[in-house]
Amino acid sequence: MNLIMMLILTSMIPLLLIIISFWLPSMQPDSDKLSPYECGFDPLGNARLPFSLRFFLVAILFLLFDLEIALLLPLPWATNLETPMNTTALTFVILALLTLGLIYEWIQGGLEWAE
Repeated sequence: MNLIMMLILTSMIPLLLIIISFWLPSMQPDSDKLSPYECGFDPLGNARLPFSLRFFLVAILFLLFDLEIALLLPLPWATNLETPMNTTALTFVILALLTLGLIYEWIQGGLEWAE
């Protein structure tokens, strides 16, 4: 496949998806969609509602493991360096630290929703 054909094809696919996204959704909003707040909180009530600390813990764990994926993404290219054993050792150190932290959190009961 030559370059012009590939450019046309890669331009047509997003264009087709954009056209479908404008054509597909229904244009009959209900009362929930017309309200200014869709987050589930009452906009007229008290603004200082207590949040669960466990929710933030799970969110931080999600971000931590998302960061782990970002750190491990260049690993296949890093193994082509002069010293692939250093790269592999550092990778195992990162994975071991994250695994030990997850095990500690699990043992402490931080991942339990109900008490």
